[in-house]
Amino acid sequence: MSNVFEALKERGFVQQCTNEENISQLLSNKQITYYVGFDPTADSLHAGSLVPIMAMAHLQRAGHKPIAIIGGGTTLIGDPSDKTEMRPMISAKEVEENGASILKQLQRYLNLDNTAGLFLNNAEWLLSLNYIEFLRDIGKHFRVNEMIRAEGYRQRLEREVGLSFLEFNYQLLQAYDYLCLFQEYQCVLQLGGDDQWGNILAGVDLVRRIEGERVHGLTFPLLTTAGGAKMGKTAGGAIWLDANRTSPYQFYQYWINVDDRDVERFLAYFTFLPMDEVRRLGSLEHDEIREAKAVLAYQATKLAHGKDEADKAQATSRAAFGGGGPDLDAMPTTNIPIERLNAGIPIIDLFHEVGLSTSKSEARRLIQQGGAYINEKQYNTIDIVVDASLLEENALLLRAGKKRYHRIVVNEG
Repeated sequence: MSNVFEALKERGFVQQCTNEENISQLLSNKQITYYVGFDPTADSLHAGSLVPIMAMAHLQRAGHKPIAIIGGGTTLIGDPSDKTEMRPMISAKEVEENGASILKQLQRYLNLDNTAGLFLNNAEWLLSLNYIEFLRDIGKHFRVNEMIRAEGYRQRLEREVGLSFLEFNYQLLQAYDYLCLFQEYQCVLQLGGDDQWGNILAGVDLVRRIEGERVHGLTFPLLTTAGGAKMGKTAGGAIWLDANRTSPYQFYQYWINVDDRDVERFLAYFTFLPMDEVRRLGSLEHDEIREAKAVLAYQATKLAHGKDEADKAQATSRAAFGGGGPDLDAMPTTNIPIERLNAGIPIIDLFHEVGLSTSKSEARRLIQQGGAYINEKQYNTIDIVVDASLLEENALLLRAGKKRYHRIVVNEG
């Protein structure tokens, strides 16, 4: 087998690990089973989830077997790691529905056919636990003074809201996940974000104490953009992997608009391009960096939404920003009844409603600063009322700044 550990390091995936030499040898010498947990509190993962997903995909391509876990049991409690307040509770039914949606997204990147890879819900083994037996057999291996050193616990303890006993149990349950996966599937490597380091180590230690076996953990860096924003976040909110939440066109636009300083790093993380090509594209400067961004956007969109959607998003983006009239097939679109447009819609309300501004005050500033366009005509007066007289071919093409478009299509009723 190829040395996939070195490939992961070269691409920037490795932040901390239990024993670098042992993990490298383990991955080079035989097929292993590894796992990553995903939070099913929403019906979609977001672009920030792509770091663990891509790492899993690299490992599977190198011949190893992934287990993707959704925390149907642990989510009913809530993970305090990297959180400053308690998570809202969600029902088991919501977890199940969200898990089904998440599985579809993961299957774009991973083979989870129950042979080459598995998709499991930790509710299968957590919900049937006997509390007294769990405390006796598992709880005895944990020390409270060690647990509260974890950053997530410490931050919560210092705040007035405190840390609930419910959340305090989370580390025990995640460690128990690792033990169950080792016992049932011979899983010997857990991966996760660096905020999960304490929970991962707790699982490694629990397997050692109960089974006398050495298993491993590896964490990824918690990504931020060069501008300091959280990976996969924009002023308009998260960039989702679900096409109903973030359209393929919007997804493509997120990547093509990343900071120049992030291009090489994101090509390494979010594509399967060889590193020589990543470095070549990352070395481009000035106007040529647009080529690298276009490659990043196309490759990331193709993985998330398939080749057809990536082709459409690419064509629309090139038409919209390459000097020609936009081919609008893949552009974000809102349908509005003709009666509403006949009555008139204030321009501030319209730009806010379709998501070209995050607030009405932001829409006001956009208009006043000359960044608002309707059918490529600039409007810089905030008291404009948009009505049917502005329609062209029964539609309105809104633009915010140079790059963000939204199409309004009229329903005749």
